[in-house]
Amino acid sequence: MSLTSCATRTHVVTKPNRVTVVKTAPKHYKIVNVRGKRYYFWNGNHYRKTRRGYVLVRV
Repeated sequence: MSLTSCATRTHVVTKPNRVTVVKTAPKHYKIVNVRGKRYYFWNGNHYRKTRRGYVLVRV
């Protein structure tokens, strides 16, 4: 009985969950609707409003 594997190398990559939260939006933000959801846009980024503040999201 042989316990060798046909895989020569296994590589697992885990990315840490990084969440960017902004407590208050700046005065010059814009509200945009993307696919029926409301996002806040400023400084080239989209944010979702949460209880803790505004969370940076990819759209």
